[in-house]
Amino acid sequence: MLKAVGIDTGGTYTDGVLINIETQEVLKKAKARTTKENLTIGIQECLDKLNLQASDNIAMVALSTTLATNAIVEEKGGDVGAVLIGHEPIKRLPTTNYCVVAGGHDLNGISQQELDEEEVIKGLQNFKNKVDSIAISGYFSIRNPIHEIRVKEMVKELLGIPVVCAHELTTALGFQERTTTAILNARLLPIIEELIKSVKGVLKKNKIGAPLMIVKSDGSLAVEKIAMERPIETILSGPAASIIGSSQLAKRKNAIILDMGGTTTDIAVIKNGEPKLNMEGASVGGWLTRVKAAEIYTYGIGGDSLIQVMPKQKEVLIGPKRVYPICYIAQKHPHLIKELKQCKAMYHNFFPNQATDCFLFLKDLNSNKNNITDIEQQLLTLVKKEPHSIYYLARELAMEPSNLPYRRLADLGVIGHISVTPTDILHAAGELDVWNKEAASAAVNLLAKQINVNEERFIEIATEGIVNKLIISLLQALIYSEGKDNRIIDIANSDIFVNKILKKDKTNIFKCCLEIPDSLVAIGAPVNSWLPKVSGKIKANLVIPSHFEVANAVGAAVGKIIEKVEVLIRPNRNERGFSLHFPWEYLSFIDYEEAVEHGIKYATKYINEKSNRIGCELHISVDRYDSYTKVIKEDDLFLETRITITGVGSPIWRNS
Repeated sequence: MLKAVGIDTGGTYTDGVLINIETQEVLKKAKARTTKENLTIGIQECLDKLNLQASDNIAMVALSTTLATNAIVEEKGGDVGAVLIGHEPIKRLPTTNYCVVAGGHDLNGISQQELDEEEVIKGLQNFKNKVDSIAISGYFSIRNPIHEIRVKEMVKELLGIPVVCAHELTTALGFQERTTTAILNARLLPIIEELIKSVKGVLKKNKIGAPLMIVKSDGSLAVEKIAMERPIETILSGPAASIIGSSQLAKRKNAIILDMGGTTTDIAVIKNGEPKLNMEGASVGGWLTRVKAAEIYTYGIGGDSLIQVMPKQKEVLIGPKRVYPICYIAQKHPHLIKELKQCKAMYHNFFPNQATDCFLFLKDLNSNKNNITDIEQQLLTLVKKEPHSIYYLARELAMEPSNLPYRRLADLGVIGHISVTPTDILHAAGELDVWNKEAASAAVNLLAKQINVNEERFIEIATEGIVNKLIISLLQALIYSEGKDNRIIDIANSDIFVNKILKKDKTNIFKCCLEIPDSLVAIGAPVNSWLPKVSGKIKANLVIPSHFEVANAVGAAVGKIIEKVEVLIRPNRNERGFSLHFPWEYLSFIDYEEAVEHGIKYATKYINEKSNRIGCELHISVDRYDSYTKVIKEDDLFLETRITITGVGSPIWRNS
């Protein structure tokens, strides 16, 4: 019996599963905290908990990861030099190291200027010893990539460093977005390479010699070599895996998928077993790319979302910031319970901080490089020994809790923020018994006192706030998925219809209800506690499948390989015949049918050759769309033909 391992490194947890490849039954599962400072630590712990044996006959390991997304958001990665051919950047780019050289093509693939190789040489010489990789983007290179290909050859000759071309990553129009995609891809090259090497080291340590595959943003799998060449395609790897996994576990082809993690809740719609794709391209860290990804809506509500109180307004706020749950940290450091109980919340000004805030040491920092102040250094010295509450730290540093200088240290990743979360609410309410209930109760009591209610009432208020935020997030995602831009999140407190959905008042003259015709499939560790409460307020067929807490890892393990080639045929505007645009080549034909036949033949050949190299058996389909426009008193005018060759299948080992 062949088996596969699926691993998902989420924002809070790293999940792992061992599945039977033939039946896709989950045989083992495990969870470990994600170690953001070094993802391989969490992966190693997860594999240790899976307790894999040599007799398990593991044929594949598939990994979905947040690393590429986090690296873009945090502006990490290698230094990139960009060569822009034929056009200045339209907006700001993800690098300041770029040069613009003459060249480029028009919409029909005709050269608008000869490539100025002397300018290229000059630009590359300026990059020498300054950058780690090169990104090349030519104007309309998707219609004719010849200039990009030539500059790539020159980079290899002159610099000998990694290089990527925009036409290799996308066939979509948009010079700015293609350029951004190429630069971000080049920036991610060393990061993904390091991750893959680290994960392979962990697998080797566990005596697992199976091939490693990576989940892409559309939910399909890529072999490690492709992932290292095109890491930008993994930017929404984790959420895409959740869609595949939840669809598989719930056995639903039409559903709303809600994935509630520790940090965020991701929502997507699947129809006929396929997620809707964002054809414009995924946006990450403020950068719009041309990476095709599953259309996923993300909201800042999860099991580790920060719960705050506004004492003057008597309000309770939920998220979007993520913190460590007090009950989780107190399990290892029970002295925090005493510190929380000693807190004199009524006699100190905590705002904008919270009376329940605690802090733990995460990593050392070069104080000279980051100009750490004396008071920050004193705070670090205190928490380096063991975690402490804000009340304890303020008392030791002889200052008001509201002035405690922790925010910059937290932003730098030196210390971690601990406070009350939905996970603590569940522990205090007695609905969850995994970590330290006494710590959760002590912290909840502190917040309750600040808005003049008892613990039981505070739990009710916080629970309603969490449930309502999940419903609003769900409603907003459904509105967006229908192509509408109406924002309800900003006006939820004043919108009468939304309020009537959230608050069931028997005195209302009329009522409103949210009804979801398709199944609402919920996955992620916290959903078993929160989604039944959500379905109590709306009309939905709630499905929480078996193994819901590790669905992302299941999605990684059961993913398929998908390869696509898009071919475009257009009339030549300045001469007879037709132009044929492959992603890698521009050709001209006199006869239209000959161009179509050639396009299908060589695109199919390309996919077959690629599938043989990466070890797959793919079922190939051909989709063709002919575009015409109406002309008065004339036959319809031919505009273009788009042909998409798609290969879908599983690695060969499934049939071996």
